[in-house]
Amino acid sequence: QVQLVESGGGLVQPGGSLRLSCAASGSISSIARMNWYRQAPGKERAVVAGITTGGTTNYANSVKGRFTISRDNSKNAVYLQMNSLKLEDTAVYYCNAFQLVGMTRNNYWGQGTQVTVSS
Repeated sequence: QVQLVESGGGLVQPGGSLRLSCAASGSISSIARMNWYRQAPGKERAVVAGITTGGTTNYANSVKGRFTISRDNSKNAVYLQMNSLKLEDTAVYYCNAFQLVGMTRNNYWGQGTQVTVSS
């Protein structure tokens, strides 16, 4: 089992910045990849950014150049630095851990943190 706890959401004006944090605990040694997803009202949950254990990152086109995902293995934490925020970035942001144990794949989710971009 893996437990994930997000923090750092809030209200910010367009053009502002926020930093989300995700603290992982439990069977973290088998986590292959950490991701940030978001879900806006009336829309499906979609991946925003991901990072592998080796540090390879990828981003949704809508956030490239504005968001940065990073990890601190010593703290078992993943971060999402969000700059130049837009109204359309408003959503609940979820931390996700993809675990690979042998042939078994598991996905774990945090409780979500609200990000609201509004003037």
